[in-house]
Amino acid sequence: MAIYGFHASHEQVSPGDLLDAVRLADEAGFAMAMCSDHIAPWSARQGESGFAWSWLGAALQATTLRFGVVNAPGQRYHPAIVAQAIGTLAAMFPGRFWAALGSGEASNEHVTGDRWPRKEIRQRRLRECVDVIRALLNGEEVSHDGLVTVDRAKLWSLPAEAPKLIGAAVSVETARWVAEWADGLITVNSPHSKQVLDAYREAGGRGPAAVQVHLSWAPTEEEALATAHDQWRSNVVGPPGSWDFDTPEMFDSVGRFVTPEEVTKSVFVSADTSRHADWLRGYADAGFDEVYLHHVGKEQTRFIETFGAKVLPELTTG
Repeated sequence: MAIYGFHASHEQVSPGDLLDAVRLADEAGFAMAMCSDHIAPWSARQGESGFAWSWLGAALQATTLRFGVVNAPGQRYHPAIVAQAIGTLAAMFPGRFWAALGSGEASNEHVTGDRWPRKEIRQRRLRECVDVIRALLNGEEVSHDGLVTVDRAKLWSLPAEAPKLIGAAVSVETARWVAEWADGLITVNSPHSKQVLDAYREAGGRGPAAVQVHLSWAPTEEEALATAHDQWRSNVVGPPGSWDFDTPEMFDSVGRFVTPEEVTKSVFVSADTSRHADWLRGYADAGFDEVYLHHVGKEQTRFIETFGAKVLPELTTG
């Protein structure tokens, strides 16, 4: 049976309010939580972007939940720094933390002023970073010369057991590639989610498979659709735009032309909680082990309380 978690959206909710939200999610019956590490939101309307790593320490301390983070090492972060952050959280909260590693988006990485590389170079850079991070978490001293440079790095504070390094993939091709090195898979809901999972498994991918599911719930269909269109229409942009646009304003310029009906191709929109339960159950039936619920509205309390009372019991008992 799949496990259901809460996605904490730093891009939409202030850090303090998001901490309150994960506390409430813990009380409401969500079994785990995750977030993504951004420096900018996808849209100016979303309007937030707290620092994930410092927030994670507070969230792990404040709840009993297991947490994960999606991070892009190699440009905004040196891999030795990512390894130290992972190692410290895993040492403080044994068995409760994992990190997913991806090749990133220009909207977050351009801030260094370095050139944004082509996709194939970003993947090569990520693969180097994965090897560096894994070796450091295993207690090795690491020197490396390549797309990233490391000079005699060593972690002095280590967890008793190295946490899982998960591969982030949104395409079949990337899923096959991350199967070479990842301890699990994470993707997002799309018409191709099952194919992404199948490609990962067929390529020998091991470990848990997780999916982040975008949804919008409200007491009325009209409010649910209006919330999704306001907050998530800029996110309908797929690759390569989602990789290469480098400011929220660029995403918003494209989002001006997205209709509410088009948003429903990327976000499950309904006032009917049973319908949401059916959609979410479909990911468990497809073979996903972990399903993270992301309500795309900025206000999270009503969603958490309603899904904790009505949707999670239906998913875990039906």
